[in-house]
Amino acid sequence: MSERGVTATHCPYCALQCATLLSRGPDGGVSVEPAPDFPVNQGGLCQKGWTAPALLSTPGRLRSPLLRGADGRLAPVGWDSALDTVAGRLRDLRREHGPDAVGVFGGGGLTNEKAYLLGKFARLALGTSQIDYNGRFCMSSAAAAGNAAFGVDRGLPFPVTDLGDAGVILLAGANPAETMPPLMRHLTRAELVVIDPRRTRTAAQAALHLQPAPGTDLALALGLFHLAVADGHLDKTYAQERTQGFDAAWQRAVAWWPERVERVTGVPVADQYTAVRMLGGAAHAYVLTGRGVEQHSKGTDTTAAFINLALALGLPGRRGSGYGCLTGQGNGQGGREHGQKADQLPGYRLITDPAARAETAAVWGVDPAVLPGPGRSAYELLDALGTEQGPRALLVFGSNPVVSAPHTARVTARLAALDLLVVADFVESETAALADVVLPVTQWAEEEGTMTSLEGRVLRRRRALPVPSGVRTDLEVLHGLAVRLGEPPHRYPTEPREVFEELRAASRGGKADYSGISYARLDAAEALHWPCPEPAPQSPDPHSPTAHPGTPRLFLDRFAHPDGRARFAEVEHRDPAETPDAAHPLYATTGRVLAHYQSGAQTRRVPELNEADPEPFVQVHPDTAARAGLAEGDMAVVRSARGATVARVRLDGTLRTDTVFLPFHFAGGGRANLLTNPALDPRSGMPEFKVSAVRIDPWPAPE
Repeated sequence: MSERGVTATHCPYCALQCATLLSRGPDGGVSVEPAPDFPVNQGGLCQKGWTAPALLSTPGRLRSPLLRGADGRLAPVGWDSALDTVAGRLRDLRREHGPDAVGVFGGGGLTNEKAYLLGKFARLALGTSQIDYNGRFCMSSAAAAGNAAFGVDRGLPFPVTDLGDAGVILLAGANPAETMPPLMRHLTRAELVVIDPRRTRTAAQAALHLQPAPGTDLALALGLFHLAVADGHLDKTYAQERTQGFDAAWQRAVAWWPERVERVTGVPVADQYTAVRMLGGAAHAYVLTGRGVEQHSKGTDTTAAFINLALALGLPGRRGSGYGCLTGQGNGQGGREHGQKADQLPGYRLITDPAARAETAAVWGVDPAVLPGPGRSAYELLDALGTEQGPRALLVFGSNPVVSAPHTARVTARLAALDLLVVADFVESETAALADVVLPVTQWAEEEGTMTSLEGRVLRRRRALPVPSGVRTDLEVLHGLAVRLGEPPHRYPTEPREVFEELRAASRGGKADYSGISYARLDAAEALHWPCPEPAPQSPDPHSPTAHPGTPRLFLDRFAHPDGRARFAEVEHRDPAETPDAAHPLYATTGRVLAHYQSGAQTRRVPELNEADPEPFVQVHPDTAARAGLAEGDMAVVRSARGATVARVRLDGTLRTDTVFLPFHFAGGGRANLLTNPALDPRSGMPEFKVSAVRIDPWPAPE
């Protein structure tokens, strides 16, 4: 905190990481204001950002470890007792069943330091391959497609501010007007083309809204690519000089003529032409994707198809144009770079790469042979819990899978089958309520660290409040457990700055190279985007002219593949894993609303936000509701092959008559993920959150 009692930090919610100023009043309360000069939020905040300080004094704050007793109840215990219990049971399970008997589940909201040390703890202290994180449910399809196309995955390979000069922006499956409202400040000049089955707040501001049936985005993307070529918008020079694979990709798209696309998607031929001509005629244009096209069992291919469209138009790697993915979680970018993914080591290295293993092991001071191989992806890990071949214990940091995972009734049952469930959180989330041990940890304004925004900029999170009595940092928790498991204390630092110095070394030479970034440079207000290699050896001063300035814009000269070329992808449309039938005649799709965030564990505890949307609801077209015997405000039960959820009906005449929408922020019997399909994308491990076959009926059923 500064001498004025004001702390410059960043919002705890989405990947925009809006800059904020926190002030403490005489009564110890905290107020927030937007930082006026940060380019991303430009002096603005959304409703969640303005109310974020309410989390710091939430009545449900955990202030003591909890241990489940013989009576089945969680009761307060001391830290030594809690950590001794956890370490002892972990030792027993590993001795009896092997190191993979223990799993770790992380989160996309953890700081870079926490994510890094969590991955290190899993691989060394536990020796387990069974680690993944909830970002698998968010960014994995876009990451897989981006790596394949460009050789590297960074959500936006350009600064957010570049969007302000665009003439046309296509938003595919993204609703930033509700999920990250300050981003809309950068979209006011552009004509928007929005692809979404719903007429969202973003779609309502669009020049053109394409409203495909759920699960048909890939067919639409193939059709738009087809028209870009057939209608004369292909940038032939760009395709020849900067890409490869066009011919194979075109052979797939050539069969997706506009009339066929309309039959499959419902998007009129005329609108398809308009969208492509808008993009092709703009001097500066962007194609941006979001969860709507990514959270499918074919999400990687769908994202790749939109990248194909962008490549055909010559957008990526051209200043003032490009392709990008709107990363969702607060550290959804950094959280997928430094080792908490099942197949990953720090610096966005692959755990199967012998050179990456050797480089990481050298930083950690171990033999590469001790590092485990890749483990299960997030849903596969959760689905295997408590089974003969799966983990018997799970440690959860920064996640609430009881609400956020697909087929959540199944996941809840698997969590209940564990021999040991340990949850580190600052409130008793729905997952923590099931735990055998709950460890109270710090939250955003009580900790130091770094976050990486959706544009790849590394930012400082700063402590504005002292750590509450009875609470520890996640780094202290990992240190305490590791030492009890026999690890040397120095291997698990508890100071974020020290962890970051090690992360710099471990990322050196990787795709996400942070080695030239330091707390000193960040605290000097340098805007540093990765990759940012370390300074030249002859210039140790981090502020010297030879210090790497970071890379705000990727791909301007070449892409990250060895030959410098981007790759078109050869993809083909296929139906979703589940389509409507007589028993379940409607599509259900899920998403976020303005007042809430992710599983709602935080926002449902903020009175102002909870009042805005206090209960589960289902949006239904009036005609669909009438056929089901439902009216505005009625309670309805929505059923899929996996389960049922109860929600209040909200009529929406702009919705497709074959589709209902449910937000996924609510708990208990109102969980939207009781319905969702865990069918996985074979490349990314992404579940099919966005398409379920359902029916809707009155609740309770009429007598």
